[in-house]
Amino acid sequence: MTTIEIYDTTLRDGSQQEGISLSVSDKLRIAGLLDELGVAYIEGGWPGALPKDDEFFRRARSELDLTSATLVAFGSTRRPRTSVASDPQLRALLEAETEVICIVGKAWDYHVTEALRTDLDEAVRMVAESIEYLRAHDRRVFFDAEHFFDGYRSNPEFALAIGRAALEAGAERLVLCDTNGGTLPHEISEVVRQVRAVLTGAELGVHFHNDAGCAVASSLEAVRAGARQIQGCVNGYGERTGNADLCTIIPDLVLKMGIPVVDEDRLGKLAPISHHIAEVVNIAPDAHRPYVGVSAFTHKAGLHTSALARRPDAYEHAPPHKVGNRTRMVVSEQAGRASIVAKGAELGLDLDDDTARAVLERVKELEFAGYHFEAADGSLELLIRRTRGWKQPFFRLESFRVFTERREPGTVSAEATVKVHVGDERVVTTGEGVGPVHALDQALRAALRGAYPEIDDLRLTDYRVRVLDSSDGTGAKVRVLLETSDHDGSWGTIGVHENIIEASWEALVDGVVVGLLRLGAEPPGDGAQTTDEPQVDTTTSGNSNTNTVQPSRRS
Repeated sequence: MTTIEIYDTTLRDGSQQEGISLSVSDKLRIAGLLDELGVAYIEGGWPGALPKDDEFFRRARSELDLTSATLVAFGSTRRPRTSVASDPQLRALLEAETEVICIVGKAWDYHVTEALRTDLDEAVRMVAESIEYLRAHDRRVFFDAEHFFDGYRSNPEFALAIGRAALEAGAERLVLCDTNGGTLPHEISEVVRQVRAVLTGAELGVHFHNDAGCAVASSLEAVRAGARQIQGCVNGYGERTGNADLCTIIPDLVLKMGIPVVDEDRLGKLAPISHHIAEVVNIAPDAHRPYVGVSAFTHKAGLHTSALARRPDAYEHAPPHKVGNRTRMVVSEQAGRASIVAKGAELGLDLDDDTARAVLERVKELEFAGYHFEAADGSLELLIRRTRGWKQPFFRLESFRVFTERREPGTVSAEATVKVHVGDERVVTTGEGVGPVHALDQALRAALRGAYPEIDDLRLTDYRVRVLDSSDGTGAKVRVLLETSDHDGSWGTIGVHENIIEASWEALVDGVVVGLLRLGAEPPGDGAQTTDEPQVDTTTSGNSNTNTVQPSRRS
């Protein structure tokens, strides 16, 4: 079997996505993760075009210790009507000091005449002379034939002439690019077969954009038609609608087509690496992305969960652990008893029929009132525990108070005072923030930090508010969803109330309690008791984006 290569271009093509801006340190970190995943090539950037990429390649020589991947510098052919010896772009590619260089050139006659403003013969010379120049400096060269599929449709003789010139000049891979992303998979496979028949012995690669939603399918079709190299980006990042998603292509090749582009141990790191890179680029992971999304193996309907209890493969197309993911059960008013039992088992809680039935009835009641437990697995966990008779032992609220102050246009701050009982101690703390929810978060953390230092491992990662019935105006009931995370994972919690601060407090407390449970925190004495011990005052401050004013709460 011919070896299939994975060529990752996240650091160049992926970084062109709107909203992504990578520092040099970010790029080095992502390169290390890609090497850990086991891709064959990592395209590091475009030296000579971007100072940041010049710095990346300089630092990569001393800071990157790649064990499986080869670093590639990307650039273009010489400019029209110039010599290769005087071309600064080609010199910059050599100065990057990578073993492999990938250069791009036009394969569509329309682009040659309209964009480059030159003739077709010059376009062929640009490709051949640039590759010969790089090969003369002992570099391995790949050639990206830009707009190849559009060019082949328009003028197949010219597109093939470009490919032939690249191969004859010494290019190891001829990469056929669907740069506009509009070619369909059946067209891709036919063109790849025709090119292989004409350019006998050519080692072909493919590079697809996802404008027609077909980049993954086109990549797989290209492999079936004889392509050896697949280019793409982690999480499908890229300009416009993105590039071919390697987080789908890799497991499809390994698990569905039996092509070992990465070994089994590395494939098991796919989901964590996908999420890690999403954190680096600062874009929330798509929960519904195939294989790696947190919802990829998540089941809600009672019919599905009851079948899964008997046969794990009944509603899962692949074993989740193979890609570093896991089966999850979410519970809603549509759930059956089997869903509740399965969710309890997932949490390590053994539920009998009566308890499962009681949980299900309570879920239905609460969802009718506006709760949404499939998005709040942390609050669901606490509901299940409470139904079994558990009481939260970590602290007890006495009261909290929040106010917001606006001193001048654009200057808003909030202050919260929280009074809680932690074991036998009454603790009073004040927190500051630009909004009341953040101030409450700061005050609660300050109150608990002495007894539970684990609180510093918890991070609030998302805050969402939805008005449930806008016809009630400013008195409408709202639903607050929070996401909290630690070093090992994240969980959602929920609060519903006419008062946005009360709803936020409910979700905030649930998030902290679940975090303390998962971190194995030990309650100091009986958290349910209250004494008249002297109070402890502390103050903390921070920043937030919430700025709603609400009255105090007492319990």
